[in-house]
Amino acid sequence: MSAVQNPVEETIVLPQPQRLSLLKGPTDPPLVDLTLGELLNLQCLHHGHREGIVIPWTGARWTYNELNHRSRLLAAALLEMGIGVGDRVGIMAGNCEQYAAVFFAATRIGAILVIMNNTYTPTEAMYGLDFSECKVFFTTKKIGRLDQGPLLTQLAARATGPKVVILRGDSEGYSTYKELLAQGSKVDPERLHYAESKVLPHLVCNLQFTSGTTGLPKAAMLTHHNIVNNSRFIGDRMRLTHNDVLCCPPPLFHCFGLVLGLMAVITHGGKIIYPAEVFDAPATLRTIIDEQCTAVHGVPAMFDSLLALPEAKNLKAADLRLRTGIVAGAPVPRYLMELMVSKLGMSEFTSSYGLTEASPTCFNAFTDDPIDTRLTTVGTLMPHARAKIVDRDGQIVPIGTRGELCIGGYQLQAGYWNNSEKTNDCMMKDEAGVLWLHTGDEAVFDERGYCTITGRFKDIIIRGGENIYPLEIEERLVAHPSISMAVVVGLKDAHYGEVVGAFLQLDPGHTASTKPAVEEVREWCRRKLGKHKAPTHVFWLGHDGVPATVPLTGSGKVRKFEMAQLGNKLLEGAKAKI
Repeated sequence: MSAVQNPVEETIVLPQPQRLSLLKGPTDPPLVDLTLGELLNLQCLHHGHREGIVIPWTGARWTYNELNHRSRLLAAALLEMGIGVGDRVGIMAGNCEQYAAVFFAATRIGAILVIMNNTYTPTEAMYGLDFSECKVFFTTKKIGRLDQGPLLTQLAARATGPKVVILRGDSEGYSTYKELLAQGSKVDPERLHYAESKVLPHLVCNLQFTSGTTGLPKAAMLTHHNIVNNSRFIGDRMRLTHNDVLCCPPPLFHCFGLVLGLMAVITHGGKIIYPAEVFDAPATLRTIIDEQCTAVHGVPAMFDSLLALPEAKNLKAADLRLRTGIVAGAPVPRYLMELMVSKLGMSEFTSSYGLTEASPTCFNAFTDDPIDTRLTTVGTLMPHARAKIVDRDGQIVPIGTRGELCIGGYQLQAGYWNNSEKTNDCMMKDEAGVLWLHTGDEAVFDERGYCTITGRFKDIIIRGGENIYPLEIEERLVAHPSISMAVVVGLKDAHYGEVVGAFLQLDPGHTASTKPAVEEVREWCRRKLGKHKAPTHVFWLGHDGVPATVPLTGSGKVRKFEMAQLGNKLLEGAKAKI
């Protein structure tokens, strides 16, 4: 596939006379109709003997042909197991070469890969597997320091459920990735060819879980068409070519690592390197240096950790090959941007905005946009996309006015898996019949069509690029016998951008002397939720200078914005006393 075609891009602001916040993305380059399997086959014709994926921590260095070959063997084995079009195949693992092979294997035969967050607790993982009715589940005994033993024990105790396949290491009686490769080699290639011929670009190929405000995660349905085209346009904005080497610390379970990472590179014939199973700052820096990387992705917290390393003090941009990369997930502080340019040489870094339901990237800066533009905006609209900003009544607002960002175009999800109610809540047609995704994010467009994200209509907490929804944490907290009410908000944090803050009301049957310690509250959350959802800051209503009541709206809803302001004020006061 061709690499850079962005010079013809020109975002159109519609309509001109009224200057409303309505944008239409460029129509060049054109959309392509390819499945993921067809894409990889095509890239092998052009780049087959080039290295495509490198995993330093496992020692893997696969060419495009090797990735294609292994994915075909796995696909054949899945066919032999009875997996076909529309069947769900789950995966929960760290960044590794096997992950990429499973992704292409499942999707090339029309199966739907169900991607699980590798920080899920057994309860969360079991919900995801049951909800999507996975028939096969790829995982490992450990993911970084996370022990998967409890999850595997729960799966083994059930009479029904997915067939477990261990990707690496000790299998303890489970089927293994290597065994599937061997099985696949015995399957008639014509059978695989026939199965691939039945797969169409607009079929759903991926379920991406995104936390829901109801406390239960929703699964966004993405198609081959969504992912292939969105990743092409991402690579174009970065000016990627077959000579580029991308260091990608973000996880493959997230669209950042999968679409902006793996797929953006595959569509441009480059090389991608996942430096560690889970984020590891020293390993990332070693990869950038040793592999002569030209690009690196990450959320601001990752770059913050990278540049805080002792060995980073002597870094000189002139000694590195880095030029670009995407920084997304949270606003980039100016000091961090300056270090990225001066220390890492990322003079062509780009800012970006997207969400899982939009496959994911909607806006992205160009590499030659002024640095201030890349620092204060998320760039311009991507090709073949539409965007508008509306007020709370759904009316399009004038340019320069804040409102809710809505996205339209080819990239929209097919909906939420088995959840038409939530699909209809956020995806609606306008009077002209155009389908729009209401993002819940607050934004503003300028006269040039650049977008700035100014806040959120919803109460999402973005911690280091990961979306966290307060309600599921609140529900867990009030299940504690000592807590009668919980209000969870995002609080400012220099490292993660935002962290979880919890305002708690002590149950009437308890006193200040018997209230649980902060660490007990955190551990209570960790038992059922991912560790990143445990509160960093805990405030008890009516104690230690915290007001005894919470501000309410006329309808009785908590004014969370005011609670977040209070939390940040309390933290500032605590710092001032130190």
